[in-house]
Amino acid sequence: MKEPNQQIPFNRALELKHRAGDSLPASQWLAGSAACERLLTAASSAPTLLTPSCTASLEMAALICGLQPGDEVILPSFTHPSTANAFALRGCRLCFVDIDPATMNIDPLQIAAAMNDRTKAVVVTHYAGIACDLDVILDLLKGTTISLIEDAAHCIGARFRGQLLGTFGRIGALSFHHTKNIHCGEGGAVWINQAGDVQKAQIIREKGTNRTAFSRGEVDFYHWVDLGSSFTLSPLCAAYLLPQLEQLSVINAQRVSLWQQYYALLATFVDPFEISLPQVPMHCEHNGHIFYLICRTQKERLALQAFLKKHGIDTAFHYLPLHSSPAGRRYGELRGADKYATDRSERLLRLPLYYSLSAKEVERIVASIHTFYRTHQH
Repeated sequence: MKEPNQQIPFNRALELKHRAGDSLPASQWLAGSAACERLLTAASSAPTLLTPSCTASLEMAALICGLQPGDEVILPSFTHPSTANAFALRGCRLCFVDIDPATMNIDPLQIAAAMNDRTKAVVVTHYAGIACDLDVILDLLKGTTISLIEDAAHCIGARFRGQLLGTFGRIGALSFHHTKNIHCGEGGAVWINQAGDVQKAQIIREKGTNRTAFSRGEVDFYHWVDLGSSFTLSPLCAAYLLPQLEQLSVINAQRVSLWQQYYALLATFVDPFEISLPQVPMHCEHNGHIFYLICRTQKERLALQAFLKKHGIDTAFHYLPLHSSPAGRRYGELRGADKYATDRSERLLRLPLYYSLSAKEVERIVASIHTFYRTHQH
């Protein structure tokens, strides 16, 4: 058992037995990429390509969808800058919209209000591994030529109506960054959900060449045939990722158990201390990626964060709304009102959640939060 005063970090990267050890011959770790892609394809029924990061996956998505300068892309203001960067790099105009405060996900009503003849893509971020309102969003896009792109960075193993997040849109972008449920330091993947995009995706990933077709013996030489970049993941990173993919259900189950413990213990704080907890809508099966609470004010959040830090507990806020950032103002605009994105961003605090976190440590964190509110009541 850890000493009560030992520091609890916000995140501790997952460590398992890895196949990228010095004692392994290159012939074994070089096979890691193909093995990871097979596992991800088998789970999703979608062709999978490993990439160096979710950022790279989103940049590939913009190229796969053929987005051009002047095309409009709708996305939530509350998301990572990479979600916007990928499309700004193609010269697209970014249309930021507000979120649903219950889930921190993009508000489908705001998508509908922002759509016009110039809209070529809608990008959704499934925050904390909890699905956006896909029933409404898919219905909105039905019968249009607008591409749905899923930023599924938080989502490995999470589902909506039993189907994996990242497999509903044209492209799903995954992250294996060291802060995610499973990781290889830095890595990602794309799920290609339309058969007609597979060959183009392979060309884009291989620096714009048809090297994949060459490696299969389909052409005698490989050529530069389209725009692309070096979007392949290092085999060593894939070898590091592979055993975690093989144990994904166990890893996610442990994280969900910790998430549920947090929720059960903090639920009694909602009314007396006027805080809010994450909401999981019907048909959503999350993966325990993030647990957060919403404080009453930004000042209260800063005070709580400082109090927990003083007691050996690291916490973190999250995204700053992109529409009000310098680049957001340069490359896009807010469509509709900013009713929730800024307000919730200022009041949200993420609590430690990682595979090796113990139930006792969760109890200590919650007890410290209770002490703060009991001694800081107004």
